[in-house]
Amino acid sequence: MKSFIGKAAFAGLLALGAGAASAGVTVNYVESEKFADLPFAPWERKEVLDDLAAYFGELGKKLPAGQDLAVDVTEIDLAGREVPGRAGRDLRILNGGADWPMMTLRYTLSANGQVVSKGEAKLSDMMYLNRSNRMTDGERLRYEKRMIEEWFNKTILQKAS
Repeated sequence: MKSFIGKAAFAGLLALGAGAASAGVTVNYVESEKFADLPFAPWERKEVLDDLAAYFGELGKKLPAGQDLAVDVTEIDLAGREVPGRAGRDLRILNGGADWPMMTLRYTLSANGQVVSKGEAKLSDMMYLNRSNRMTDGERLRYEKRMIEEWFNKTILQKAS
């Protein structure tokens, strides 16, 4: 049993830098070990990256049939700042100061194998605590997800039509 768990954990760590694909969306994390602000523990980093990739995939379901989006995430700075916590798990403190979420990415939108649009984007939400959010307080990464969704709707869906 230990051998299986060890192999599964190792496979998960290898997949961490490789990215994820879902519903017409491929997400690749470029040198994720150098990102400005992700949890320190490898399993927590993997959780965050997997959660964000899944959210990109969820948004990708809005793309018209035959369209695909490839995203290379080159930087992530999550909302808030981490401080040491108890029981080996750090706490993320959100104060609304200079701790807003940011993400840098490159994207390519294609339809039936032909490039429709490509570019680079730097996402940020300086007012992340002062705006309404349709996601609940318990939603993990709700500020980052709102930021990604706003970019997706404004940039990708406008070009996908």
